[in-house]
Amino acid sequence: MASATPATDFTDGEAAAMDVALAAALQGPRGANPLVGATILSPEGTSLFTGHHRGAGTPHAEADAIAQAQEAGADLSGCTMLVTLEPCNHVGRTGPCTEAIIDAGITSVVYAVDDPHDPAAGGARTLRAAGVQVRSGLAAEKALELNRRWFAAVAALRPFVTLHIAQTLDSRIAAEDGTSQWISSPESLADNHAIRRRIDAILVGTETVMVDNPRLSAREPDGTPSSAQPVRAVMGLRGIPANAAIRGDDGLAHHLPTREPKEALAALYEAGTRHVMVEGGSRILSAFLTAGLVDELIVYLAPTLLGSGTSALNGLGIGTLADAQRWEWDAADGGSVRSLGADLRLHLQPQHPLSSDPRNAAEPAQKGS
Repeated sequence: MASATPATDFTDGEAAAMDVALAAALQGPRGANPLVGATILSPEGTSLFTGHHRGAGTPHAEADAIAQAQEAGADLSGCTMLVTLEPCNHVGRTGPCTEAIIDAGITSVVYAVDDPHDPAAGGARTLRAAGVQVRSGLAAEKALELNRRWFAAVAALRPFVTLHIAQTLDSRIAAEDGTSQWISSPESLADNHAIRRRIDAILVGTETVMVDNPRLSAREPDGTPSSAQPVRAVMGLRGIPANAAIRGDDGLAHHLPTREPKEALAALYEAGTRHVMVEGGSRILSAFLTAGLVDELIVYLAPTLLGSGTSALNGLGIGTLADAQRWEWDAADGGSVRSLGADLRLHLQPQHPLSSDPRNAAEPAQKGS
């Protein structure tokens, strides 16, 4: 059910401001929360402040823009806020955006699409009850595409899934003798630990625990444990060995006695997980990709060749090129291709189901002639 009546009487200035908000939203990371951007327009139609959400636990886009205005000593009375998603109406790690908007004296809000997340929904109704003019539907198609996979995860009542692969140029995640430390550069490892600090859970298979005995903890650049730690989930029919490093002493290790990705995600969701990063091994990576349950793919590509060893993937059940999985470059959170030390960090998301022609996929930055 829509929270506000969709409108079509948007000004050129409002349309331009919404485009700015959409671009700002892409600066944030994908995960448990949607990408959101917000722009404040003066009564005269001048763009004043733009904010975006930087991940779970940080100020939402609306609060970010308002905070900038308050720091600058700006009076927002009579201003209009353009936001890519309906302002939230609940208290989580941060306060409700509706309250911040009302307290700031903003008199008009235009948002692109309704918030499908039940605890956060109803913001438009609250704003209108407080006398704020609310319109919706501006750039709705762009806003839906921006968070296409997040909307899918919310609708399916499952966590948002990030799949992480650290591999060589020839797609190996370990050498023939099983050694894998360290394929990635220190900079890639630091980036991975930054992701660990903001996710709810990290998932591996029991074979990875048996062979690699990982800690799966989130660590600071100096190697000390981070204050925020993800749940360490192990998926498989075998139990976690009593002496496994993953057990730790904080009660955050959980065994998921299944080989089915959907069952594993259902158990994690029931336990409160809203963002999980799948790290391996190859059978687990392949299972999630085959099931179509990966929302975001991050590959750390090292300039190394092994020639043999453990392949990153264990087969996706694809027998012909026509059935190949298609992915598109994701510009969110720093861009689709970044250099991290000697490595390349590739950031992708599943290609839109309507984009059947691979030539329609967005290209990374520059392409040689």
